[in-house]
Amino acid sequence: MNDRKERPFKIGDITMDNRVVLAPMAGICNSAFRLTVKEFGAGLVYAEMISDKGIVYKNDKTMSMLHIDGRENPLSLQIFGGDKDTFVEAAKYVDKHTTADIIDINMGCPVNKIIRCEAGAKLLLSPEKIYDMVKAVVDNVDKPVSVKIRIGWDEEHIFAVENAQAVERAGGAAVAVHGRTRVQMYEGKANWAVIRQMKEGVSIPVIGNGDVETPQDAKRMLDQTGVDGVMIGRAALGNPWMIYRTVKYLETGKLVGEPDVREKIDVCLLHFERLMKLKGEHVAVREMRKHASWYLKGVRGNAKVRNHINVMETADDLINLLNDFADEMMERERVAVSTI
Repeated sequence: MNDRKERPFKIGDITMDNRVVLAPMAGICNSAFRLTVKEFGAGLVYAEMISDKGIVYKNDKTMSMLHIDGRENPLSLQIFGGDKDTFVEAAKYVDKHTTADIIDINMGCPVNKIIRCEAGAKLLLSPEKIYDMVKAVVDNVDKPVSVKIRIGWDEEHIFAVENAQAVERAGGAAVAVHGRTRVQMYEGKANWAVIRQMKEGVSIPVIGNGDVETPQDAKRMLDQTGVDGVMIGRAALGNPWMIYRTVKYLETGKLVGEPDVREKIDVCLLHFERLMKLKGEHVAVREMRKHASWYLKGVRGNAKVRNHINVMETADDLINLLNDFADEMMERERVAVSTI
């Protein structure tokens, strides 16, 4: 596994600049968020999962989710669905009508409404179904096809190696794996030992996911499991600096410092501006409430302003609130430093 440093990180014919990957978080990874993270150095970004039926039936909301800013690439666009015919039709549309570089099949989502559609993590119970789905997609598209899975359904049904091998046999170009079972959801500890076993069981690239909360975690995952890329999800919420710091740490072995509150607010407002262009002010304000709270996580004195964020109704009110808070905190810090 020591040859990883010498070989480029490629999925099919797509070459990434580095091994740091943004996870496909539902309700989060729209173009505004992805571009912001991409500008902090992510080698590959994933779009939030999109319904195959929504694409096939040209649902307005679904079609808007296919928007890709040219600055985001390389990008993997993830589709979910349980019906092979519908899935293939959706994948063919993405292949011909979007600028996505990679088509990803969601086989890891643990939520009930996806499971009930015989999609997401439900497929983890059957390597044969995984093979059939991946083979059908690969045979009908030109873009490389990857799959995102979990290590298994529960502790008694961990088929990570068999499922990854099914993806490879079917012509899949890569597989990303979250080190938890479906039953765990997002609780407990990710099992990196199974990720390592999976990597050793296939020759296609493997991206590891789960419990990567610091740049040091990312390096440990790469070293301990031998994966080709490391996927970061929740640690990047309100914190694209996690992506930048991880890239730099993997390149140099040195940790870059954390941003101050003014820098956090400036990036938050840039993200908000992009979200308004994408979805309009009304929707953007409501969606930005959670993001703004994430950007302020760990900032001293944030509790009061976070409560105010949750009742903001207009862009101007939210922008003014965040700017005023940043100015106040920076002034407090200036005064504190001047009195030392």
